This record gives sequence, C-alpha cells and structure tokens, in this order.
Amino acid sequence: MLGLILVGAHFLTLAMGLIGIPNALAEWIASLGLSPIQLIMCLTVFFIALGCFLDGISVIVLTTSVVLPMVTQAGIDTIWFGIFLVLVVEMSQITPPVGFNLFVIQSLTGKNIIYVAKAALPFFFMIAVAIVLITAYPSIALYLPTLMTS
Repeated sequence: MLGLILVGAHFLTLAMGLIGIPNALAEWIASLGLSPIQLIMCLTVFFIALGCFLDGISVIVLTTSVVLPMVTQAGIDTIWFGIFLVLVVEMSQITPPVGFNLFVIQSLTGKNIIYVAKAALPFFFMIAVAIVLITAYPSIALYLPTLMTS
C-alpha cells in the first residue's frame, strides 16, 4: 500500500512538472506585485495547496527556481526563507484531509483517514503557530545561523 502511494505521488509529480502547473502558479504570484508580507502569505497558501497533492521534495524542486528570485527581489533573507519553506512544506504534508503523510500514516496504522486527520490536526496548528512566529520575529529562525556566521 505504501509503495502504491509513493508511485502515485511520483507519477503526479511528473505529470504536474510536465504540464508546468507549479511554475505557472509561481509566475502568477510574481505578477501580482505584492509586499514582502503579502508574498509570504501567498506563498504559504501556494505551498500548502501543492503539498496536498505532491510530496515535499517535489514541491521544493519544482518551485524553487521560480520562487527564489521573487523572494530575493522582495528583500527576504534566503536562509530565513529556507527555514520557512521547510516548515510550510511539512505543514502541507499533514494538511487534513488530503495531506500526503496522512495517507502514509493511514496505510501504516490501518486507521480511518478521518481518525488520522483529526489526530494530525494539533500538529498542523503547532506548525502554523511556528510559521506565524518566525514571520513576525525572523530572529527566532535566524538565531543559530547568526551564531555560525559570527
């Protein structure tokens, strides 16, 4: 069952990559001319939506080349954005009811998908709070990288 889920996700990743949906959506977001905070909010929704259908690595690989220039042009720290991206993609993987990791957990435990989604909901909200905190206070995410560079 787990193998079928992974093969299905890989097929969907290839299909979306060939069609160009992630690039088209990222270019559409770039054309909106948003402020840095608005850009972060749009990218959060964008990555959560993509994460419901694709695995995390595929989301990052398919979108980074288009999204990163937008982020640097907006003046957003790229190290902070990398940390933000990991959190958002991980949150998208447990987004009820269609997050990729929910199906993996469901196949491993044999529980109903609704049960698994309800059990994952507190973790979804904890990651959402972490994203809000690092957006409001970027120094939280940049504390250790700053220690490494000084």
